[in-house]
Amino acid sequence: MQDIRNEQEKVAKPDEAANNNIGGPEGAPIESEAEESSPETRVVELEVELAEQKDRLLRALAETENVRRRAEREREDASRYAVAGFAKDLLSAADNLRRALESLPESEAKDDRTRSLLAGVAATERELLSIFERHGIRRIDPKGERFDHNFHQAIFEAERLDQPSGTIVEVLQPGYVLHDRLLRPAMVGVAKGGPRPAEPAGSDRL
Repeated sequence: MQDIRNEQEKVAKPDEAANNNIGGPEGAPIESEAEESSPETRVVELEVELAEQKDRLLRALAETENVRRRAEREREDASRYAVAGFAKDLLSAADNLRRALESLPESEAKDDRTRSLLAGVAATERELLSIFERHGIRRIDPKGERFDHNFHQAIFEAERLDQPSGTIVEVLQPGYVLHDRLLRPAMVGVAKGGPRPAEPAGSDRL
């Protein structure tokens, strides 16, 4: 009789162990480690992710456009100012033509041969300046204008009471610009001691 009771106890123990594995502390089922997100939460998460991806795309497109514009501007500048070095080398030739014409005014020519030579030199200068103009090279001859340090280089100052102070009274060497870029400043003499130049209309005094 005692042996039958012992066998029944042995059979009952595996069942209890199985029940312990299935149930919780009080026999309740064990919950999953992570609950699934609700559809509304998932929609919000997807919208946030979409907004982030859209922002990255817009930033990448903007950067690409900036690079394209920069490359286009550099290409235009290279084409626009490609003749700068060649033009600088020709400036001395233009200076020599001008010196030749100024060394002997046409009114002082004594014979037809000399006058023809002067006319040829003058025609050569005009043709050279015309070529300069076609390629965006402009001569600066600022006598009588206000001094501008962006385009002029002052070599001396002269007392000229009949000229407003800062007026260019003599051009020692003309300057040149290529489009809006300075190739060579004009070397000039500037008046000092005369009346102050009139201020532009609407300017405020400090």
